[in-house]
Amino acid sequence: MKTPPSSPELHRELLTRHEEISHGVFLIGFRRTHDFLPGQAIKLGVDTETPPRIYSICSGAKDDELCVLFNVKEDGFLTPKLAELKVGDAVYASAPYGTFLGTDAAAWWIATGTGIAPFRSMLRSGMGKNKVLIHGVRFLNQFYFEEEVAERLGKNYHRCCSAESAPGIYSGRVTAFLAEQDSLPTDQRYYICGQATMAVETRDLLIEKGIPFGNIVTEIYF
Repeated sequence: MKTPPSSPELHRELLTRHEEISHGVFLIGFRRTHDFLPGQAIKLGVDTETPPRIYSICSGAKDDELCVLFNVKEDGFLTPKLAELKVGDAVYASAPYGTFLGTDAAAWWIATGTGIAPFRSMLRSGMGKNKVLIHGVRFLNQFYFEEEVAERLGKNYHRCCSAESAPGIYSGRVTAFLAEQDSLPTDQRYYICGQATMAVETRDLLIEKGIPFGNIVTEIYF
């Protein structure tokens, strides 16, 4: 494996995976040519002219493929093009980089929507011990990798759905779920991955509940 360069330059890769895992949500991948640390991201584009976007890696550090997860933005300049590709088509990707890094220590993982991607990478890389994962979505079909996560985390996997209900699933947002917890461990790290508003609201709530600011790590996507 190559050592990732200090500055992420784009290189051409051929897709080995392109699947729609839920309506408008795609998991795509290509042969892994660089080592990476679980939680890191890549820049990804469809050519060298269109500005690339940043996506968290969704696969394990030892998986043969490097995968990313995205939902199609109808008015977006990149995701509609990515959705139209097929296996064998070319994409342009950077080497992995970033500091949103998982560890083997006990921690809480908090995600909304496709923000589950880096935590799946950590899970598939053997970091699931002593972890709690809270995944918030609007609709039930947005619990991506639900069976895989449940098998690995069991009772430490909490699903929150704000627009639909089902047995065993918390009805409401991630922030409401956290607010209802009598206490949270203050000596563990809390990783948050989601849109900016969610990340800020969750961070502020954790601080109100006594979590030190230095124990909160955020990864914001747009």
